[in-house]
Amino acid sequence: MKIGRRHLTLNWAGWVQDSHWLADVIFALMVGAIEIVGTYFAGQNQPDHRVLDAVAFALVAASAVALVFRRQYPSWVLIFANGITLLYLLLGYPKGPIFLTMIIAFFTAVMQGRRLIAWAILAIEFMLFPWLPHFLGNEPAPTSIRIFGLAGWLLVLATVTEIAYIRQQRIMRTREEETRRRASEERLRIARELHDVLGHNISLISVQAGVALHLMDKQPEQARVALSVIKDASKDALRELRSVLDVLRQVNEEPPRAPSAGLASLSDLVSRASEAGLQVHTEISGDLKGLPASVDLAAFRIVQEALTNIMRHSGQTTSSVQVACNEQELTLRIDNEVRREGSLDGVGFGQGILGMQERATALGGVVEAGPRPEGGFRVFARLPLDGDPLATLGTGK
Repeated sequence: MKIGRRHLTLNWAGWVQDSHWLADVIFALMVGAIEIVGTYFAGQNQPDHRVLDAVAFALVAASAVALVFRRQYPSWVLIFANGITLLYLLLGYPKGPIFLTMIIAFFTAVMQGRRLIAWAILAIEFMLFPWLPHFLGNEPAPTSIRIFGLAGWLLVLATVTEIAYIRQQRIMRTREEETRRRASEERLRIARELHDVLGHNISLISVQAGVALHLMDKQPEQARVALSVIKDASKDALRELRSVLDVLRQVNEEPPRAPSAGLASLSDLVSRASEAGLQVHTEISGDLKGLPASVDLAAFRIVQEALTNIMRHSGQTTSSVQVACNEQELTLRIDNEVRREGSLDGVGFGQGILGMQERATALGGVVEAGPRPEGGFRVFARLPLDGDPLATLGTGK
């Protein structure tokens, strides 16, 4: 009993805090007003029934008031509404829109998933409402027309309610699938962002650590330079990782103090690559100011990942980065110009290249990556500024 009382107390507190409670009260008052006024006028044309009195109006009002709690206790409200309506009819009061409460209670119970008890109550209604008043001597025996009419009316009510329930379930499944899809896309976005943020700096650290080990005994000053590069790269990696984690944790709603990554930071990216021994020639044509933030970030990450792959697989070599922008699109071409043993020619489509393609596809663009006929490796990307999907892609070679 204590558990039951506690459950009722929690439900009551939840109902008070629910944003729907005011709407439920107003709705119940409207239904009560319709039933009282409608029953009053309906009673004027039914002289063979009892005159409406305080008891009748109290029963009508009680059935309407029960609708206030239909969301919290759909089964009990359905049972109560049917009991009140049956008592009203057994007392011989005139028929009217008092059945409206029963309809609403049945509909709510089905939509709340209480289908078994709702259908059971509907079957009980079909058996008791036509016959019980007759057995008590209040009304004559129901005719076959009345029985079939009641059956048809209940069938229509059940059919409409079931259709609404099925449609609601379909909408809920669609929303759940959409939620899962968005969650999956968000996980992929986070994984891609972390890969791009950490991959470049960790690759730089790995290359410089190898240089430092190689030069530690013979050229300690050069090893000191490599260690300094490792220190700076690790700081950059930690800073960018913290920025990503802050966004994921939603520490605050204030805009980030540091500017987001973009092609404006291309010179810094090239400088870090040069410190790792990679000679990078850049060529920029067109105005890069005013680029959409999503395009700017995607372009920067594509260049960053391409240079990271070159450093990881080719070591100290020569590369070029060409950036071109017009009113419709932004194109990128990153070439590893020198073919060397262990170059990118034999590299398959790993997570880095897959991440580039995902970023471009999300913007309606495309990325091509593969060996060049004259040697080396090329990454070519085309990103539309308006986000429209592209049907074709030139080779860019």
